[in-house]
Parts: sequence; structure tokens; C-alpha cells
Amino acid sequence: MQTNYSISALLFVVIELAGIGITYATTGNLESPDSAKIMILFTVIALIAASATKVANQWTRAVVLRLGKFQSLRGPGIFFIIPIVDNIAYWIDIRVISTSFKAEKTLTKDTVPVDVDAVLFWKVIDPIKAALDVADYYSAISWASQTALRDVIGKTLLSDMLEGRDKMSTLLQRIIDERTEPWGINVISVEVKDVLIPQGLEAAMSMEAQAERERQARVILGDSERQIACKFEEASKTYSENPTAFHLRAMNMLYEGLKTNSTIVIVPSTAVESMGLGSMLGTTAFAQNIQKGKNKPDLPPEDVFPFREI
Repeated sequence: MQTNYSISALLFVVIELAGIGITYATTGNLESPDSAKIMILFTVIALIAASATKVANQWTRAVVLRLGKFQSLRGPGIFFIIPIVDNIAYWIDIRVISTSFKAEKTLTKDTVPVDVDAVLFWKVIDPIKAALDVADYYSAISWASQTALRDVIGKTLLSDMLEGRDKMSTLLQRIIDERTEPWGINVISVEVKDVLIPQGLEAAMSMEAQAERERQARVILGDSERQIACKFEEASKTYSENPTAFHLRAMNMLYEGLKTNSTIVIVPSTAVESMGLGSMLGTTAFAQNIQKGKNKPDLPPEDVFPFREI
């Protein structure tokens, strides 16, 4: 409840001072019985004026009841009531209010227990309905939000809940707004903050996601192999039409293999003949020249990898 008594206190003091001044000007003595009567009269007037003066802030509305019946809605600013006859039943805050609510261990449509935390943004658009049509609108909107959240969880699959929070928030807003509209309350938005699932299920979902990633990696690898095979097929067609290019490519592959691993190299005899290396002694001499080139970096390339003019 709003407690702003500054104007009432100021009014009380002003009337009391005015009463003291009038009493002194009338009787000339503040200790006489007549002065006491005048002072008591002004004190009563000051009390009545102070209790009749109220101030409502810019965001507050006062619901005034007269003898138990609704009389008016006052505010913002200063206003006056009739003491004893009028009563301010409610001070209604018309600003946007946020309320947190949650549902614990609630089963989804696929029977998975989840904990959901959400926050509700709402405001009072009709203070009269909020004061007269519901006993405690704060508690009412809190319970309405929790029951709506449980209903939505029970009708939603876990996968949809994890992926479509925006859709779930929109559905909650519509349901809660329909329930609170007769109370003069408008639901602005609902935000689902967090969805907690059991740890065992979380680990299983993590394994499932990892397996899916591995499957995608294998599919990509297989597609890459297919593309490489297509490129090799194109290269084979090029080499079949150009024996010189095939000869140079074979010699380069042999050179690279001997340069990285000069211990043992197995070369088919057909490849040796196609590269014009002659017998196995010629291949051995070729490997020794490459090894010599590795040990002596300054050796000219023509001494390491000699070509014969055709």
C-alpha cells in the first residue's frame, strides 16, 4: 500500500499554526480555558483535513469505496476523500510488472520430466476490475501462469520444447492472457528462461548428437572420395592421350618416394620399363643418386635426376 503522508503532515502543521495564531489574536493568552477550546477545535480540523488529503503517484490509481460500495477511481496527483465514510481499498500499480514462475518435474508429451523456468511481463489496464473482480490479482496471475505452463508442457514434445521456445512462449502468452483478461490484466509477453532435463537423458542426447556428427563426417568423406575418383578418371583419360605426361608423372612419383623413404622401394617392372630406367641396376643407381643429392644439397639437379634426350 502507498504511504505518502508528506502533504497530509504539512497540512496538519499549517492548520495547527493557524489555530495558534488565531487563538492568540482572539484571546491574547494561550493558557486560558477559551484558548484551549479553540486549540482543540483547530486540532480536530487539522486531523480531518490531513486524513482527507491523499496523494497518488503518476503510476498509481486509488480505488475509493464509500460505505463499502465503489465510489470512484482517483489519481494521479492530490485528491480528497470524506474521512470515515470513504475508504481507499486498493492502491493499483499500472506499470509493467515482471513475475517469475516455474514448473518442476512436469512430464512432457513423450513422458520426460522437465523443469521449466519462465518470466511473465504484465500490467493492469483496468484497475476497477483488478480491485473488484479478483481477491488478490498478484496471486491469481501467478497461479494462472503456473497452471498454463504445466498444460503446455504436457502437450509438447521435448524436442519441440528445446528447439521452439519462441513458439512455446507465444502459446503461453495467449493462454494466460485469455485467463487474466476478465481481471483487467494484459499479458505483454512470456519468456521461457531455461528448460532443465535429467542428467542421464542429457548425456544420451549428447551421444546422439555426437553420433549424428560422425555420420555426417563419414558422408562428407565418402562424397570426397567420389569426387577424387572422378578427378582420377579424368586424369587417366589425359594420361592415356599423352604418354609423355604419364612418363614424367611416373618419374616424379618415384623421385618423391625415394626422397622421403630411401630404404626399400618396390617398383613394378612395367613401370621401370615405361620410365626408361632399364634394369634393376639402373633403378638402384637412380636411388643412389637421389640419396647423394640429399646428402649434398649443393649438387646440381642434373646430376641427381638426369634425363636422357629422346
